[in-house]
Amino acid sequence: MKKVKLDIIGLSYSQTQAGAYALVLGEVKGKRRLPIIIGGFEAQAIAIQLEKMTPSRPLTHDLFKNFADTFGIKLKEVIIYNLVEGIFYAKLICSADEEKEIEIDARTSDAIALAVRFDCLIFTYEFILSAAGIILEDQPKEAGIAAIEEPVVKKIAEKDDKDLTKKSTEELKELLKGAIDSENYERASRIRDELNKRKKS
Repeated sequence: MKKVKLDIIGLSYSQTQAGAYALVLGEVKGKRRLPIIIGGFEAQAIAIQLEKMTPSRPLTHDLFKNFADTFGIKLKEVIIYNLVEGIFYAKLICSADEEKEIEIDARTSDAIALAVRFDCLIFTYEFILSAAGIILEDQPKEAGIAAIEEPVVKKIAEKDDKDLTKKSTEELKELLKGAIDSENYERASRIRDELNKRKKS
């Protein structure tokens, strides 16, 4: 499959959904944006590096980078390779020498936090952009870390909520377990709310 190169466009904090952040990626040669809901810790880890801030002690992702550098491991690229039930899957393409590449599974938020530290390329596939991409005509391409407008976060939540209403109770329980296991607590809370609605009705 052909890879599509992405840039980090920015981070958005939702004033209406506590703890929800959207990491917005944009295709380099196009107008589509790929918003990914992430937690506060991961958003902070990405923002700190983008802003070139130096914490007093190494954060977890900094420690990983220092560890890799010490043992000659390079992060060549990050690929967001799948999207299942609203959850993005990513992998790190690493090498300890120029000949051998190793793929390591990672949460997308962690993968991006490492990508900005290693200054490596970020890719996804066309089918993911087609399924989850949003076109923001009025958003400048080089928005940097400036907040992307909150409707992006709201639109993600509304689409997710609509999909959840179509699921059976058993399916929702499985999705809830998967969201908690992947630490996607914002989605877990929406699934829980949908389950609670059904109990009351």
